[in-house]
Amino acid sequence: MSNKTIAKFYAFVISTAFLSTFFFSCSDISSNNGRIASESHYDPPKITGTIKSADITESSGIAASRCQNNVLWTHNDSGDGPFIFALNGSGESLGTWKVQNAENIDWEDIAAYKDKGGKCFLYIGDIGDNESKLTEHAVYRIKEPIFSSSDSKSDRQNPLTTEVVEVVRFKYPDHRQNAETLMVHPISGDIYVLTKRVNGPAGVYRVKPDFGSPETQKAQILTEISIPAIPNGLLTGGDISPDGRRIIICDYTQAYEYILPDSAANFDEIWKQKPEIVNIGERRQGEGVCYSVDGTSIFATSEGKKSPLIEVKRR
Repeated sequence: MSNKTIAKFYAFVISTAFLSTFFFSCSDISSNNGRIASESHYDPPKITGTIKSADITESSGIAASRCQNNVLWTHNDSGDGPFIFALNGSGESLGTWKVQNAENIDWEDIAAYKDKGGKCFLYIGDIGDNESKLTEHAVYRIKEPIFSSSDSKSDRQNPLTTEVVEVVRFKYPDHRQNAETLMVHPISGDIYVLTKRVNGPAGVYRVKPDFGSPETQKAQILTEISIPAIPNGLLTGGDISPDGRRIIICDYTQAYEYILPDSAANFDEIWKQKPEIVNIGERRQGEGVCYSVDGTSIFATSEGKKSPLIEVKRR
């Protein structure tokens, strides 16, 4: 969300969410929002570096490569071109790529995926709609660029180029929605879009990965979820763990993890579970969160120049 007027509007919302999250995280309570664990599964957050590239001013999503060690991918929010940026765990730039045949209307999140053949892809969610004007949205898929040492010299003025993008277009079955959370299941390849709401719970929608289809598909509404904060549907980013058993989602102040029970046969039972608050540190406007390639850590970023790169390790 890059619109300054909307950002000001959310200032009160953010402060309210912080106070609510603080209240909930200091006690062990039950509600229809879920049960908050009295002892976290995660260590305290640590800043591992700052984003060095001057081209990254609004890191709106983050994803950890499934094929390359110590490579994270991010992108700017709306107002930028169709660029993706590679970073290492210290925030140092590894390169800038322009996505062929793509348009950044309102890019809000990015996800990494490795198929059964071992090929790695990046999915980019052009899913934002602050003013509820759009009738359809797009998810782009590209073969993940392979980093080399010389690529770090590239930037927005002199970018490298990805392979030609594939796209799936979708619309909501009910009404126009704003969303900032895109996730891809590591086994099924199904795409999940979670909406962002100020006045109610977030919607969970599933999009089939029918890339290349000329048809605009209708997303499937699965359920609604409420995080233990106020507002309870203000989701700004998320990811599915590499083993497909956990989900991490965030708002501007905290993260929330859902865990699939061992007895569950269907992944979508995860939405019925009770989330645990995960402290991911102080962020100016936190929108990006993801799991590490092995699922043992969570990474988070923030909008703004030279924002911190935060890691939270699982105990």
